[in-house]
Amino acid sequence: MNREIIEAIKQIEREKGINSETLLVALEDALLAAYRKTPGAVEWARVDIDRETGEMQVNQLVLAEGVELKTLPRPEPEIPEGVDPEEFEPPPPDIDWSAYGPDEIRPVSVTTDNFGRIAAQTAKQVILQRIREAEREMMYEEYVDRVGEVVNGIIQQSDHRYTLVDLGRVEALLPASEQVPGERYDHGARIKAVIVDVRASNKGPQVILSRRSDEIIKRLFELEVPEIADGLVEIRNVAREAGWRSKIAVISNVQGVDPVGACVGPRGSRVRMVVSELRGEKIDIIPFNDEPARYVAKALSPSRVREVIVDDEARQATVIVPDDQLSLAIGKEGMNARLAARLTGWRIDIKSESTFASEEEGDEFSDELEGGVQRCMHILQNGRRCPNAVVPGTRHCALPGHDLPQPNPPTLAPADDGAADEAAAAAALEAEVEADVADVVEDGPQEEIVADPVAEAEAEAVADAVEDAVEEAAAGEAAAVAVPDEGAPAADADGEATNE
Repeated sequence: MNREIIEAIKQIEREKGINSETLLVALEDALLAAYRKTPGAVEWARVDIDRETGEMQVNQLVLAEGVELKTLPRPEPEIPEGVDPEEFEPPPPDIDWSAYGPDEIRPVSVTTDNFGRIAAQTAKQVILQRIREAEREMMYEEYVDRVGEVVNGIIQQSDHRYTLVDLGRVEALLPASEQVPGERYDHGARIKAVIVDVRASNKGPQVILSRRSDEIIKRLFELEVPEIADGLVEIRNVAREAGWRSKIAVISNVQGVDPVGACVGPRGSRVRMVVSELRGEKIDIIPFNDEPARYVAKALSPSRVREVIVDDEARQATVIVPDDQLSLAIGKEGMNARLAARLTGWRIDIKSESTFASEEEGDEFSDELEGGVQRCMHILQNGRRCPNAVVPGTRHCALPGHDLPQPNPPTLAPADDGAADEAAAAAALEAEVEADVADVVEDGPQEEIVADPVAEAEAEAVADAVEDAVEEAAAGEAAAVAVPDEGAPAADADGEATNE
């Protein structure tokens, strides 16, 4: 009979994976509970089972008078629900048998024939309870180490509060707070979810799943992209609006491996599988960059960015985008900007080019910022001064390239069109004067003109003679032209008279 017990324990160990020592300890506790139900049972006793032969032996602890019983420390017992605290009797303490020598332990002669029906039923219940507790502990230890792992399951039941998912050995819980808005969970359908928490309870481990966690994005890409599973490509950050759009920042740990291309896959096959598992959720894959300006600009994709002005101390970035890209950069209800800020960890302020130009119109020529800090002298490609503060002791900011000389810097755009026209006219007049001066200098010094009184008198006499001659000629012409009398014959062009 004893050998049959040992064989049965080994069979349970093979089928359920429970350690045989755990089962033997449970059997000893069950036999001890059965022994205490028998008449004449001693107070301090324990049951020992031989691990080889299966022989059972009940041993009694014998204490001398005045010796205090040594027990094992234990936590404060919990009072079951519905039990009056005054009537509750805590279980007896566990004796510390290792504190006593062999001379203080005496064997008790007892056989299983003395066990009655109630004692046998008690032993059975204790054994079954210990086996269930061992199974729960094993399942808890199995799943507590799998937190953050993606598991496959079959939906068993779904309502507005939670969804039960069968994982095989245990049923997991998918609460409403971890579900994606708009997703349907039909009975019998297969889903993938990530384990976010494992709780121990009296009914076994309670596994909590999630479909809206950022961790599920990482795990799904690890399953689809071998480079991520091997550590060649790493997902640095994830920002997600469950059911709508997600952004992930990836970086390559090996030179020559394109992180974005590895995640996209041939013809987009890899990212398409992830999108299909997330039921159509859009995913933006951007390369991670240590430079904040480039990182923020990439995070706002698919919009185009013209310029990024960063403030390292406040971790704030002002992004300048074309006027036609403003709505795309902000996104629907601010989703694109919100995801970019969450992904980068920077506060992002998005402005259109026209708005930024109007705001900077008044202070684009200013040499000082708030607090008397000098402004960078570098001229940007749009013709405006760099808005950043200078490095102490220099005339430029810390951005790369701003301290280099500019052979043909862009011209600063004036603030007033009228002032621009006046400046252009003044520049043209100045250029004309400079040209005239250059001609004079080139021709050399001119001879000085001296006035002569005799020459002036002769010139006046000649002028008077010419004037008199002109007057005489005019008078002669007037006398030669006569008006004919009435009835006289008319003359032709040669002065001869003609008769009709």
